Amino acid sequence: MLRRFLAYIGRPCADTIEGFGHFFRFSYQTLYWCLRPPWRTARLSQEMLAIGVNSTLIIVLVALFAGMVFALQTGNSFRLFGAETLVGATVGIALTRELAPVFTALMIVARAGSAMAAEIGTMQVTEQVDALKALAVNPINYLVVPKVLATTLMVPLLTALFNGVGILGAYLVAVHLLQIPEGPYLMRYRDFVDTGDLYQGLIKAVFFGLLVSLIACYKGYRTRNGAAGVGRSTTEAVVIGSVLVLVSDYFLATWLLKLFPDYPFQ
Repeated sequence: MLRRFLAYIGRPCADTIEGFGHFFRFSYQTLYWCLRPPWRTARLSQEMLAIGVNSTLIIVLVALFAGMVFALQTGNSFRLFGAETLVGATVGIALTRELAPVFTALMIVARAGSAMAAEIGTMQVTEQVDALKALAVNPINYLVVPKVLATTLMVPLLTALFNGVGILGAYLVAVHLLQIPEGPYLMRYRDFVDTGDLYQGLIKAVFFGLLVSLIACYKGYRTRNGAAGVGRSTTEAVVIGSVLVLVSDYFLATWLLKLFPDYPFQ
């Protein structure tokens, strides 16, 4: 009985540990090839277009309504205490520190991460990856590195765009819908939001871009069992990537608060 129980829990634990080993080895190989030629600039440009530029519309849409609804809720709540002029500062800090990098990463996971996993997974099950190896082309250098670099570069840029659009949406709702005086609103925003808040969000965005792209490419690269395996890998890439973005955000926030301690609210 004890042997069966140990076998029952031991196999999943062993598979999990083995999976971590494969992932860290895959990540090491990817980062290794990021620093070595050949530099595939054409493929990098294509991936930046697909991952970054083509995601602009959805980022703008999400940012606009995220800023608007956050300003609406905080404005109505702060009005109970006569502190509605702090809406701009509150929205600005929340967007730059947390909402912009997290929401941007989640959108990239849903849109681009799933596509990366499905593309590499399809190439794996149709033996196109083996064909690259037969042609003496390293598949990680050719397939994975451009996607990882493009995601790591584009997520911070999209996060900066999210910040701008979200703050604009919050301004429109606060000033024109809730009738908060424009002068005090902007003055509070200027006094409490500084470059440290922006840096914190952008550092998170770089890490999120690297993390979600590695997970998506790894899941695609390890795909087996045909079309069903491609679907499974795509689902796992989106779910695991989304969860790890939220989990790692806490630890990054803890570290960054120590790195940028001089905030007005602390």
